[in-house]
Amino acid sequence: MATTSPVAGVDELRDTRSEGQWSIVLRRFRRHHLAMISLVVLLLILLAAFFAPYLTPFSPRENDITKRFLTPLTADPDTGQLHIFGTDNLGRDYFTRVLYAGRVSLTVALTTSTIAVLIGIFLGLLAGYFGGWIDIAITRTLEFISTFPLFIVLLILSSILLQNESLIPIPDFAVSITAALTAVPDTEARKVTLLVLALALLNWTPTARLMRGMVLSVREQVYIESSRALGASNPRIIWRHVFPNAYPPIIVDFTLLINTILVLESSLSFLGFGVQDPTPTWGNMLAFAQSNMFNEPWLPLVPGLPLLLCALAINFIGDGMRDALDPRLKL
Repeated sequence: MATTSPVAGVDELRDTRSEGQWSIVLRRFRRHHLAMISLVVLLLILLAAFFAPYLTPFSPRENDITKRFLTPLTADPDTGQLHIFGTDNLGRDYFTRVLYAGRVSLTVALTTSTIAVLIGIFLGLLAGYFGGWIDIAITRTLEFISTFPLFIVLLILSSILLQNESLIPIPDFAVSITAALTAVPDTEARKVTLLVLALALLNWTPTARLMRGMVLSVREQVYIESSRALGASNPRIIWRHVFPNAYPPIIVDFTLLINTILVLESSLSFLGFGVQDPTPTWGNMLAFAQSNMFNEPWLPLVPGLPLLLCALAINFIGDGMRDALDPRLKL
């Protein structure tokens, strides 16, 4: 009969205790099977979107009215190239359009979420650590913004900004970066950048509220008081001690915010207030498919399926990160 050596058990316990924080997080995240599958699916969609020029011989703007509404898996009459998902009402390859649409939609979601989270982290740190009038000003501002009907404000703001691009000056380098990421001309990249700013300025409040709450629970700890007593400056205390102990929930918030922005951008484009044709996004492709879905039933499935898969994948990844970062589950 096999027995377990007490020394081996002690060694195993010692190895577990000596394991780093991120090693524990990664090990527990790998145990969440849905999150791991979702991560693979999301990475495949991201790679397909950003390597679109190498995956299709067609251009997303190349149209030929004589080839409109070709059915899926139809060969091009001129070149013999296969239209995997057929063509749209202007004869543009639908597979190419959905790949480039993913590039635009995912770039908007990731960029907007990053900007919104950075704003929320900065303001939440200031409000939670310093308190006083700084906390009051930031808290009242985020409470005021939180009272807005978000989607209605986005509709109004997007329509104003996209029709009057000169209202907010955008640096040329920002437009160039957006154009490179989304593979669109500079004139349309400026509109995408404006949409990113509009979405970010209205979605930083949950992160700021979460960060403020985490900082309030951390700033009175003994090691913070010790740092102050040793003469450490406020920026050093915030960067070296407060933020490293307050940011784990922000990672989960970031993943869920990506999903929120992805759905918001698609909804705006679907309603005609976001990025519009000829720049493809999953939202405006769905808007086009709506008017033709009864005659060409495959049209809404092509942009709808990757949008659904991304939304589900990001939610499951967020659940996995939440479970992995939960300190109550360390034992």
